[in-house]
Amino acid sequence: MTGILWNLGAFLVALGVLIAVHEFGHFWVARRCGVFVERFSIGFGKAIWQKKGKDGTEYTLAMIPLGGYVKMLDERVDDVPEHRRHQAFNNKTLWQRSAIVAAGPIANFIFAIFAYWVVYLIGVPAVKPVIGDIAPQSIAATAGIEPGMELKSISGIKTADWESVNMAMISHIGDKKMVITATEPEGGATVERTLDLEYWHFDPETERVMTSLGMKPYTPKITLSISQLVDGGAAIDADMRLNDRITAIDGQPVTQWQQVVDAVRSHPEQALIIEVSRQSQLVDSAEVAPETKLVTLTLTPKARTLADGEVIGYAGFAPELEPWPESYRLNLQFGPIEAVGKATEKTWQLVTLTFDMVTKLVTGDVAVKNLSGPISIAKGAGMTADYGLVYFLGFLALISVNLGIVNLLPLPVLDGGHLMFFAIEAVTRRPVSERVQDIGYRVGSAILVALMAVALFNDFTRL
Repeated sequence: MTGILWNLGAFLVALGVLIAVHEFGHFWVARRCGVFVERFSIGFGKAIWQKKGKDGTEYTLAMIPLGGYVKMLDERVDDVPEHRRHQAFNNKTLWQRSAIVAAGPIANFIFAIFAYWVVYLIGVPAVKPVIGDIAPQSIAATAGIEPGMELKSISGIKTADWESVNMAMISHIGDKKMVITATEPEGGATVERTLDLEYWHFDPETERVMTSLGMKPYTPKITLSISQLVDGGAAIDADMRLNDRITAIDGQPVTQWQQVVDAVRSHPEQALIIEVSRQSQLVDSAEVAPETKLVTLTLTPKARTLADGEVIGYAGFAPELEPWPESYRLNLQFGPIEAVGKATEKTWQLVTLTFDMVTKLVTGDVAVKNLSGPISIAKGAGMTADYGLVYFLGFLALISVNLGIVNLLPLPVLDGGHLMFFAIEAVTRRPVSERVQDIGYRVGSAILVALMAVALFNDFTRL
C-alpha cells in the first residue's frame, strides 16, 4: 500500500510539473503577443483552488490532474466587446497564433534541457558499456562482437554508458542493420561491426534489448553473501541476516549464485534447508577476528505469479557484488557551460528517438502493445523518485520530451492539429472552415481516445 501511495505521489508531482511547464509556454507567448488570458488551469473539472491575479487572469488548480488548459479571449467562443477585440486570439496574425500554439511543446523541450543540465551539474554515476558475454549463434556473435569489447558508438551515436546504448539500440527496431563501433579487449584497437537485423525479434515485455541481440553487459562477480533483505520477505522470516554466506541448499554445496536463484524459483511455498556461514557479532576487541559458524535455516519461498501464469518462488534477498573495476566507473558531471551542450545533445537524442518510435508505430514496425499509459508512468515516477533526485529529473526530462512530441502529432485536438490547420491557412490564404475543423476534432478525439484505451489496457496487462 505504501508503494502505491509513493508511486501516486511521485506521479502527481511529475504530471503537475510537466503540465504546468507546457501550459506556461502557451500562457507566456500569448501574453507577449497581446492576447488576454482568461484562465490558466492545471487539471480539469471542479476547482480546488482559485486566485484572480492583478493581470485579470484566473489561476486554477482543478480536481482531475490529467491535463490543463489556457483559456484565451476568442470571438469564436464568446462575445468580445469592441474595445477588446485586439486582445482576442482569433484576431492575431497567423504567425502569432502559430507561435502561441507551438510554445507548449517547445516549453517541454526546454524543460528537458534544463532537467538534464541540472543532472549533469550534480553528476550521475555510470559504468562503461563493456560486453560481458555473447550468446552463441546470436545476432551479435554472427557479427563478430566479442566479450570484453567496449561499445563506443552505435550508427554514429556516441555511447558513453549503458543508457545511451539502450536508447541507440531501441531506435533500430524495424531497421535492417545496426553498425557498432567498439574497441577490442586486447590492444584497444577500434573496430566496426555490422549487425544483421533482418530476423531480429525483440519483445520489451519479456527481455532487454541487448539480450535479444545476444549481448550481456559486464557485471562484477556475484558472491554468495547476502547484502539486502526485503521487509516481510521469506528470508527474514527464516532468520537470514545481512552478510550471511550461503554454503549449501538441501545438503548440496553451492558455488554459484545461479544455483540459489534456481532453487528458490523452483520451490514456491516449499521448504528449503539453507546452510549459511555466519560471523559472530559479539567481538570485544578489534584485535580478535570474528568467529565464523555454520547455521542451518529453513527457508520457505513465497509464491509469485508471472504475467504468463507461471508460479515461481521469491525469497526477498539479494547478493553482494564484487566492486566494479575503477577503470569501468564513470561520473557524468560537467561544468555549467559544458553541461548545457551535453543536456541539449541528450534531449535531441530523445526527440529523434521518440519521433522515430512514433513513425514506426504508425508503419507497424513497433507493436501497439509497447504503448504505455498513466499506470506505467506512475510506476516509473515512483521508482526513479526512490532512487534519488538525479534519476527523477532524468525521468521528468524523458516524459517531458514525450509530452511535447505527442502534442505535435497532427490530430486536431492537439497542438499539432492546430498547427496543421494554420499551415493550410498559410497555403490557401484563408482559415480552414469551422465545419472541417469540427469534423477534424471529432476524428482526432476518437483516435486519441482509442490510443489512450490501448495504453491503459497495456498498463493493466503489465500489473
